[in-house]
Amino acid sequence: MKRTISNVILAGSLLAGSQAMAGDWLHWQDNSLTYLYGKDFTVNPSTQQTVTFEHADGWKYGDNFLFVDKIFYNGDKDFLVGDNTYYGEVSPRLSMGKIFDRKFEFGPIKDVLLAMTYEFGEGDVDSYLIGPGFDLAIPGFDYFQLNFYQRTSDGDRPGDDVWQITPVWSYTIPVGRSDIKIDGFMDWIVDNDENARGTYHSNLHFNPQIKYDLGKALRWGEKQLYVGIEYDYWKDKYGIEDSPSFDTDQNTASLLVKVHF
Repeated sequence: MKRTISNVILAGSLLAGSQAMAGDWLHWQDNSLTYLYGKDFTVNPSTQQTVTFEHADGWKYGDNFLFVDKIFYNGDKDFLVGDNTYYGEVSPRLSMGKIFDRKFEFGPIKDVLLAMTYEFGEGDVDSYLIGPGFDLAIPGFDYFQLNFYQRTSDGDRPGDDVWQITPVWSYTIPVGRSDIKIDGFMDWIVDNDENARGTYHSNLHFNPQIKYDLGKALRWGEKQLYVGIEYDYWKDKYGIEDSPSFDTDQNTASLLVKVHF
Protein backbone atom coordinates (compact mmCIF):
# COMPACT_ATOMS: atom_id res chain seq x y z
CA MET A 1 0.00 0.00 0.00
CA LYS A 2 2.73 2.45 0.97
CA ARG A 3 4.80 1.69 -2.09
CA THR A 4 1.76 1.95 -4.37
CA ILE A 5 0.83 5.39 -3.07
CA SER A 6 4.44 6.54 -3.24
CA ASN A 7 4.78 5.36 -6.84
CA VAL A 8 1.53 7.09 -7.87
CA ILE A 9 2.71 10.34 -6.30
CA LEU A 10 6.14 10.09 -7.91
CA ALA A 11 4.67 9.19 -11.29
CA GLY A 12 2.24 12.09 -11.15
CA SER A 13 4.98 14.55 -10.25
CA LEU A 14 7.37 13.28 -12.93
CA LEU A 15 4.63 13.30 -15.54
CA ALA A 16 3.70 16.86 -14.67
CA GLY A 17 7.30 17.99 -14.85
CA SER A 18 8.20 16.25 -18.10
CA GLN A 19 5.00 17.04 -19.98
CA ALA A 20 5.04 20.66 -18.86
CA MET A 21 8.10 21.13 -21.05
CA ALA A 22 5.83 20.76 -24.08
CA GLY A 23 4.66 24.33 -23.47
CA ASP A 24 0.87 24.20 -23.60
CA TRP A 25 0.82 21.52 -20.88
CA LEU A 26 1.92 23.97 -18.19
CA HIS A 27 -0.85 26.50 -17.56
CA TRP A 28 0.75 28.48 -14.75
CA GLN A 29 3.38 28.24 -12.02
CA ASP A 30 4.56 30.17 -8.97
CA ASN A 31 7.67 29.90 -6.78
CA SER A 32 8.46 31.62 -3.51
CA LEU A 33 10.92 31.88 -0.64
CA THR A 34 9.67 32.67 2.89
CA TYR A 35 11.55 33.63 6.05
CA LEU A 36 9.83 33.09 9.43
CA TYR A 37 10.90 33.97 12.95
CA GLY A 38 8.80 32.90 15.93
CA LYS A 39 8.77 31.86 19.58
CA ASP A 40 6.63 29.75 21.93
CA PHE A 41 6.62 26.56 19.85
CA THR A 42 5.95 23.31 21.70
CA VAL A 43 7.49 19.80 21.59
CA ASN A 44 10.47 21.14 19.59
CA PRO A 45 12.69 24.04 20.83
CA SER A 46 10.68 27.17 21.60
CA THR A 47 12.40 29.66 19.27
CA GLN A 48 12.55 28.83 15.57
CA GLN A 49 13.69 30.38 12.31
CA THR A 50 12.44 28.79 9.11
CA VAL A 51 13.32 29.28 5.44
CA THR A 52 10.70 27.76 3.10
CA PHE A 53 10.76 27.13 -0.62
CA GLU A 54 7.35 26.65 -2.23
CA HIS A 55 6.31 25.71 -5.75
CA ALA A 56 2.79 25.54 -7.17
CA ASP A 57 1.61 24.90 -10.71
CA GLY A 58 -1.40 23.98 -12.79
CA TRP A 59 -0.96 21.72 -15.78
CA LYS A 60 -3.05 19.92 -18.38
CA TYR A 61 -4.29 17.14 -16.09
CA GLY A 62 -4.14 18.64 -12.60
CA ASP A 63 -2.05 20.71 -10.24
CA ASN A 64 0.99 20.32 -8.00
CA PHE A 65 2.19 21.89 -4.77
CA LEU A 66 5.39 21.27 -2.87
CA PHE A 67 7.32 22.92 -0.09
CA VAL A 68 10.52 22.30 1.84
CA ASP A 69 11.20 23.87 5.26
CA LYS A 70 14.68 24.32 6.69
CA ILE A 71 14.19 24.93 10.41
CA PHE A 72 16.80 26.37 12.79
CA TYR A 73 16.45 26.22 16.57
CA ASN A 74 18.63 29.24 17.48
CA GLY A 75 21.35 27.18 19.11
CA ASP A 76 19.00 24.94 21.07
CA LYS A 77 18.89 21.24 20.30
CA ASP A 78 15.90 19.07 19.58
CA PHE A 79 16.38 15.71 21.32
CA LEU A 80 15.88 13.83 18.03
CA VAL A 81 17.32 15.99 15.23
CA GLY A 82 19.79 18.41 16.83
CA ASP A 83 19.93 22.18 16.29
CA ASN A 84 18.28 22.21 12.85
CA THR A 85 16.14 20.00 10.65
CA TYR A 86 14.10 19.91 7.46
CA TYR A 87 10.58 18.90 6.48
CA GLY A 88 8.67 18.88 3.20
CA GLU A 89 5.58 17.77 1.35
CA VAL A 90 4.84 16.96 -2.30
CA SER A 91 1.14 17.19 -3.21
CA PRO A 92 0.07 16.34 -6.77
CA ARG A 93 -3.63 16.25 -7.68
CA LEU A 94 -5.20 14.78 -10.81
CA SER A 95 -8.31 16.56 -12.12
CA MET A 96 -11.22 14.42 -13.32
CA GLY A 97 -12.56 17.37 -15.30
CA LYS A 98 -9.28 17.86 -17.15
CA ILE A 99 -8.55 14.16 -17.70
CA PHE A 100 -12.01 13.32 -19.08
CA ASP A 101 -12.55 16.73 -20.72
CA ARG A 102 -15.93 17.22 -19.12
CA LYS A 103 -17.38 19.19 -16.25
CA PHE A 104 -17.56 17.61 -12.80
CA GLU A 105 -19.64 20.40 -11.32
CA PHE A 106 -22.53 20.26 -8.87
CA GLY A 107 -23.54 22.78 -6.23
CA PRO A 108 -20.44 24.56 -4.94
CA ILE A 109 -18.14 21.86 -6.39
CA LYS A 110 -16.41 22.92 -9.60
CA ASP A 111 -14.03 19.96 -9.99
CA VAL A 112 -13.29 16.52 -8.50
CA LEU A 113 -9.69 15.36 -8.13
CA LEU A 114 -7.51 12.50 -6.92
CA ALA A 115 -5.41 14.14 -4.20
CA MET A 116 -2.10 12.73 -2.97
CA THR A 117 0.65 13.87 -0.60
CA TYR A 118 4.04 12.54 0.39
CA GLU A 119 5.39 13.91 3.69
CA PHE A 120 9.12 13.60 4.31
CA GLY A 121 11.80 14.90 6.63
CA GLU A 122 14.57 14.05 9.06
CA GLY A 123 13.86 11.06 11.25
CA ASP A 124 10.79 8.85 11.25
CA VAL A 125 8.27 11.21 9.63
CA ASP A 126 7.48 9.78 6.19
CA SER A 127 3.76 9.47 5.43
CA TYR A 128 1.70 8.77 2.32
CA LEU A 129 -1.76 10.27 1.79
CA ILE A 130 -4.37 9.60 -0.89
CA GLY A 131 -8.05 10.39 -1.32
CA PRO A 132 -10.66 12.53 -3.07
CA GLY A 133 -10.20 16.27 -3.51
CA PHE A 134 -12.64 19.01 -4.47
CA ASP A 135 -12.26 22.51 -5.85
CA LEU A 136 -15.04 24.66 -4.46
CA ALA A 137 -16.52 27.92 -5.74
CA ILE A 138 -17.04 30.00 -2.58
CA PRO A 139 -17.88 33.69 -3.09
CA GLY A 140 -15.03 36.04 -2.22
CA PHE A 141 -12.28 33.42 -2.13
CA ASP A 142 -9.47 33.35 -4.70
CA TYR A 143 -9.63 29.57 -4.39
CA PHE A 144 -10.85 26.97 -1.91
CA GLN A 145 -9.80 23.32 -1.97
CA LEU A 146 -11.11 20.53 0.24
CA ASN A 147 -9.10 17.30 0.30
CA PHE A 148 -9.87 14.05 2.16
CA TYR A 149 -6.95 11.70 2.73
CA GLN A 150 -6.27 8.29 4.18
CA ARG A 151 -2.87 8.46 5.90
CA THR A 152 -0.31 5.65 5.92
CA SER A 153 2.87 6.20 7.93
CA ASP A 154 6.27 4.66 7.38
CA GLY A 155 8.73 3.41 9.98
CA ASP A 156 7.94 2.56 13.60
CA ARG A 157 5.62 5.39 14.58
CA PRO A 158 1.82 5.04 14.75
CA GLY A 159 -0.51 6.63 12.24
CA ASP A 160 -1.75 3.97 9.81
CA ASP A 161 -5.19 4.14 8.22
CA VAL A 162 -6.40 7.35 9.83
CA TRP A 163 -8.37 9.99 7.96
CA GLN A 164 -7.28 13.58 7.43
CA ILE A 165 -9.39 16.50 6.18
CA THR A 166 -7.41 19.36 4.63
CA PRO A 167 -9.03 22.60 3.42
CA VAL A 168 -6.71 25.03 1.59
CA TRP A 169 -7.76 28.59 0.81
CA SER A 170 -6.82 32.11 -0.27
CA TYR A 171 -8.75 35.33 0.33
CA THR A 172 -7.70 38.84 -0.76
CA ILE A 173 -8.86 42.08 0.89
CA PRO A 174 -8.15 45.43 -0.85
CA VAL A 175 -6.59 47.92 1.59
CA GLY A 176 -5.72 51.40 0.33
CA ARG A 177 -3.45 51.09 -2.69
CA SER A 178 -2.51 47.50 -1.88
CA ASP A 179 -3.99 44.22 -0.60
CA ILE A 180 -3.98 41.92 2.41
CA LYS A 181 -3.94 38.24 1.51
CA ILE A 182 -5.09 35.59 3.98
CA ASP A 183 -4.18 32.09 2.84
CA GLY A 184 -3.24 28.80 4.40
CA PHE A 185 -4.44 25.35 5.33
CA MET A 186 -5.86 23.20 8.09
CA ASP A 187 -4.95 19.54 8.67
CA TRP A 188 -7.57 17.79 10.81
CA ILE A 189 -6.82 14.17 11.63
CA VAL A 190 -10.19 13.04 12.80
CA ASP A 191 -9.69 9.60 14.33
CA ASN A 192 -7.22 7.70 16.46
CA ASP A 193 -5.03 4.81 15.43
CA GLU A 194 -4.58 2.22 18.13
CA ASN A 195 -2.40 -0.72 17.19
CA ALA A 196 0.75 -2.53 18.22
CA ARG A 197 2.78 0.59 17.55
CA GLY A 198 0.90 2.74 20.03
CA THR A 199 -1.73 5.48 19.82
CA TYR A 200 -1.72 8.32 17.31
CA HIS A 201 -4.04 10.92 18.79
CA SER A 202 -6.46 12.91 16.66
CA ASN A 203 -5.08 16.41 16.13
CA LEU A 204 -5.80 19.69 14.36
CA HIS A 205 -3.22 21.98 12.74
CA PHE A 206 -4.47 25.44 11.65
CA ASN A 207 -1.83 27.47 9.79
CA PRO A 208 -2.88 30.69 7.99
CA GLN A 209 -0.63 33.48 6.76
CA ILE A 210 -1.82 37.11 6.94
CA LYS A 211 0.28 39.14 4.49
CA TYR A 212 0.42 42.72 3.21
CA ASP A 213 1.42 43.16 -0.45
CA LEU A 214 4.31 45.56 0.20
CA GLY A 215 5.58 45.28 -3.37
CA LYS A 216 2.29 46.59 -4.71
CA ALA A 217 2.19 49.42 -2.17
CA LEU A 218 5.73 50.52 -3.14
CA ARG A 219 4.91 50.08 -6.86
CA TRP A 220 7.64 47.44 -7.24
CA GLY A 221 5.22 44.87 -8.59
CA GLU A 222 2.02 43.15 -7.54
CA LYS A 223 2.13 39.78 -5.72
CA GLN A 224 5.92 39.75 -5.46
CA LEU A 225 6.86 40.91 -1.94
CA TYR A 226 4.77 40.29 1.18
CA VAL A 227 5.27 41.02 4.88
CA GLY A 228 3.08 39.82 7.72
CA ILE A 229 2.63 36.96 10.16
CA GLU A 230 2.05 33.23 10.07
CA TYR A 231 -0.27 31.99 12.81
CA ASP A 232 0.23 28.43 14.00
CA TYR A 233 -2.28 26.57 16.15
CA TRP A 234 -1.71 22.83 16.60
CA LYS A 235 -3.88 20.87 19.00
CA ASP A 236 -2.06 17.69 20.16
CA LYS A 237 0.97 18.35 17.95
CA TYR A 238 2.32 15.33 16.01
CA GLY A 239 -0.62 13.30 17.37
CA ILE A 240 0.80 13.45 20.92
CA GLU A 241 -2.00 13.98 23.41
CA ASP A 242 -1.58 17.09 25.55
CA SER A 243 -1.13 16.45 29.27
CA PRO A 244 -0.12 18.38 32.42
CA SER A 245 3.33 16.79 32.22
CA PHE A 246 3.90 17.42 28.49
CA ASP A 247 2.42 20.44 26.69
CA THR A 248 1.69 19.59 23.04
CA ASP A 249 -0.88 22.31 22.28
CA GLN A 250 0.90 24.92 20.11
CA ASN A 251 -0.44 28.47 19.81
CA THR A 252 2.02 30.97 18.36
CA ALA A 253 2.77 33.38 15.52
CA SER A 254 5.89 34.13 13.46
CA LEU A 255 7.01 37.24 11.63
CA LEU A 256 7.04 36.66 7.88
CA VAL A 257 8.76 37.97 4.74
CA LYS A 258 7.84 36.27 1.46
CA VAL A 259 9.22 36.80 -2.05
CA HIS A 260 7.58 35.34 -5.17
CA PHE A 261 9.50 34.73 -8.39
